[in-house]
Amino acid sequence: MDFPTCYLLQGLSEEKLKRFAAITHETVMSKEQWIYHENDRAERVFILKTGIVELVTLVDSYLELPVSIIRSPGDCFGTSSLIEPHLYSLSARCQEDGTVLAVDRYDLRKLMDEDREIGCVIMTNLAEHLLSRLKETRQELKLHFKNLLKFMHS
Repeated sequence: MDFPTCYLLQGLSEEKLKRFAAITHETVMSKEQWIYHENDRAERVFILKTGIVELVTLVDSYLELPVSIIRSPGDCFGTSSLIEPHLYSLSARCQEDGTVLAVDRYDLRKLMDEDREIGCVIMTNLAEHLLSRLKETRQELKLHFKNLLKFMHS
């Protein structure tokens, strides 16, 4: 199957991947196009096929903070659509032309309800990924805090 799989789908059988692929919609993106904005209603999960997507957060009305770059086929974003309150926690903007596979959260919810194994695998993979990101964030905070202490004592 020529389908870029993301971490959410790791561990799914070929048959279950085909069921997932059946609810995806290929969408073309243009450079500088916004896919969604922070705090928008999260209606879709996206899997990158081609291109580059930058995830940013708005620090102030005029200052964006880059958080992540999505560039490898199979990287996914927009996973806030899987969790209440279904609001995107970051903004996503295309950095170059490309394509994504978009999955409507209602279609995905229906699939996960129909096939509990798919739902369990996806949500377990999401939990593991979010825990990993939390650990990375804590490490970054420790480094920033240590640097701040060094600065204050010099």
